[in-house]
Amino acid sequence: MKKIILSLVLIALITVTTSAQPKLIVAVAANMQYTMEALKAEFNKTDKIEIDVVLGASGNLTQQIMQGAPFDIFISADTSFPKKLSDNNFTAEPPKVYAQGLLVLWSAKPNIQPKADLRLLLNDEIKHIAIANPKTAPYGAAAEVILKKYNLYDRMEAKLVNGESISQTSQFIATQAADIGFTAKAIVISDEMKGKGKWVGLNQHDYPPIKQAAVLLKYGQENHAAAAKKFYDFLYSAKAKEIYKKFGYIVK
Repeated sequence: MKKIILSLVLIALITVTTSAQPKLIVAVAANMQYTMEALKAEFNKTDKIEIDVVLGASGNLTQQIMQGAPFDIFISADTSFPKKLSDNNFTAEPPKVYAQGLLVLWSAKPNIQPKADLRLLLNDEIKHIAIANPKTAPYGAAAEVILKKYNLYDRMEAKLVNGESISQTSQFIATQAADIGFTAKAIVISDEMKGKGKWVGLNQHDYPPIKQAAVLLKYGQENHAAAAKKFYDFLYSAKAKEIYKKFGYIVK
């Protein structure tokens, strides 16, 4: 009887040991919201590592990391915020670019047809223009650049409504709280947003390239080294690149 009990205990311990999987917390720029779900699904086809995602503006996530947030990996919407973390010794290795994002002008209102020359933004019928906070959201910074290049920023500054992140900005547009706004192509072509309103891609030469980088954080290296490195490496794999392309990113 004692042998049977001992055997059952050993089986239980082995089951717990083999089934236990590390849990990663990944800080993800809001433009990657839907792309990240696809990445997780593809990764979990062959690896059952649990991944929790914290979405936000890249600048806000950077501040959280520098204040001690327990994130294993940071997937940014630019290169400057990951570099800031690297320069301040919060990363296990230098950041690497995984894709380049594209900026679009989008409206969910049926009577508005976005145009790439942006002149319609001056129309009286457009009272609220959504833009992500340029200080913390790279897509917001890109939108600010293109408005200034077209000499429109000062003329319509009163119409601008800042979203905390590109995700919140997109919600302003999708719910028609804003008449029109700037967002990421990856959002408007996602299954969740596809077919809602109309959008137009903006000239890539009118704003700085939105090169998006990810970085393995020291917290991940020190607490979940193998799992964090495995998912981080997956972000640069051929399968991941196909997903980026599907969501409208430029991949080299």
